[in-house]
Amino acid sequence: MADLDDDELLDALGVEVAPIKASSRTPREERIVAGFEDILRFHQAHGRAPLHGEGRDIFERLYAVRLDQIRQLPEAQTLLAALDGPGLLSGAVASLVDVDDLDGDALLAELGLDQGDESAAQGDITVLRHVRSSIEKRAAEEIADRTPCSDFDKFQPMFEQAERELKSGFRKALRFGRDISITTSNYFIVGGQLAYVAEIGEEIKTISGHDDARLRVIFSNGTESNLLMRSLQKALYKDETGRRLTDTEMGPLFGDAPEPDDIESGTIYVLRSMSSHPFVTEHRELIHKIGVTGGSVETRIAGAEKDATYLLAGVEVVATYKLHNLNRTKLENIFHRLFGAAQIDLSIEDRFENLVKPREWFLVPLQVIDEAVQRIRDGSITDMAYDLETARFVKL
Repeated sequence: MADLDDDELLDALGVEVAPIKASSRTPREERIVAGFEDILRFHQAHGRAPLHGEGRDIFERLYAVRLDQIRQLPEAQTLLAALDGPGLLSGAVASLVDVDDLDGDALLAELGLDQGDESAAQGDITVLRHVRSSIEKRAAEEIADRTPCSDFDKFQPMFEQAERELKSGFRKALRFGRDISITTSNYFIVGGQLAYVAEIGEEIKTISGHDDARLRVIFSNGTESNLLMRSLQKALYKDETGRRLTDTEMGPLFGDAPEPDDIESGTIYVLRSMSSHPFVTEHRELIHKIGVTGGSVETRIAGAEKDATYLLAGVEVVATYKLHNLNRTKLENIFHRLFGAAQIDLSIEDRFENLVKPREWFLVPLQVIDEAVQRIRDGSITDMAYDLETARFVKL
């Protein structure tokens, strides 16, 4: 037995040794397979083929062009048939870019290939000019890892209010720069979506010793993400369109220096609808419209039964407050900020049978509105928020 060499010993033990098979693929074929496997991983992650389009992630666009090119290769069907379970080579997803219309430089630019590289000059479809680090990939994946928000109805009025405040100048969108702090109730624009930080978990330490925390971030498209604070910060830094929305700056409601939207004297009025709509009938004592006018309230509400703004019904004036040297825009924005979450979502048909959704009615008790006006007068409203569950003001 000692005189047997290794092969003889394995044979004596009954162990068959299979010869190592050398790859029968050429280097070009290996690159095509590797490139197609990237596209398959994208399909597995997103449930669809990659698409063209300026609004899409650069890597998705690269994969889309790569897939178009692979489909045109004569050897692709035979080489990749065993891998193509989803049927990507069939071209079921129409391309938005006709690669036949692209010249060599345009195609290389679309693919992300380095024109100075010899292999790129030969049309190598698998060599990328820019490759993200694993850290950047993890950060991007975490931002993209979203799930449907089950209680989005609670947040939707807040997003609508933030958008109104942004359009009216009550808020500003600033580049995410030196101020990298993130707290609850912050609004950001990231990846083209408005994002709201609803919750911040307990502080944790990263492997590198940095402070971090898990966030619950709600997005305006009805999704949410449970991501790390540092991941959100990185995403905002890297996103050229990333912005932080400033907090609402109340500013002086009353003052000596007149502003363009100031009125010398005016009235805050609170209305109650006489509509026979079932929802209004059920909650009539709680549904109120809050407005500001520089003229007569009676003139303002004349013809309410013909105006969808007033729910196509008569209204009852339940409270008025006289004010002087007030800024109408700031005052109306304050009411929208305070009671945005309590804005009713009601659709009615106007006299032309068009469906309209009045936006100026709130499910708020009259005594809370009265408290809001008093707090506006003494300036304490800046520290308060309206709690929908308890129907009262709470400290921010």
